[in-house]
Amino acid sequence: QVQLVESGGGLVQGGGSLKLSCAASGGYLDKYSMGWFRQAPGREREFVAVISSGGGSTIYADSVKGRFTISRDNAKNMVYLQMMSLKSEDTASYYCARAKRKWTFTTFSGDFGSWGQGTQVTVSS
Repeated sequence: QVQLVESGGGLVQGGGSLKLSCAASGGYLDKYSMGWFRQAPGREREFVAVISSGGGSTIYADSVKGRFTISRDNAKNMVYLQMMSLKSEDTASYYCARAKRKWTFTTFSGDFGSWGQGTQVTVSS
């Protein structure tokens, strides 16, 4: 029911920055944890970051910790991923997702039921 649309991807040089946005329509995000996941060619979809419903708690994958920041604006029904110091291994399609259940806080992709189409991030080296 809820539709998620990611934007902000593109081509960036190593060491550069990008900010991804996820806009929701047809449903609200305020009671749900929101996650970012990514999938590179030949790899399984992997967890990147999650933020709790109110924005008070976050978890990051070790591979992005200290470089990426997840945030949300429930009034705007938006979630963001600020990516800094990008590396070639960050190249992937990035997906925004809403948790299946209200008030959950999880890093497991199977616990997220609504997914965007993805936005491509390519980091050149």
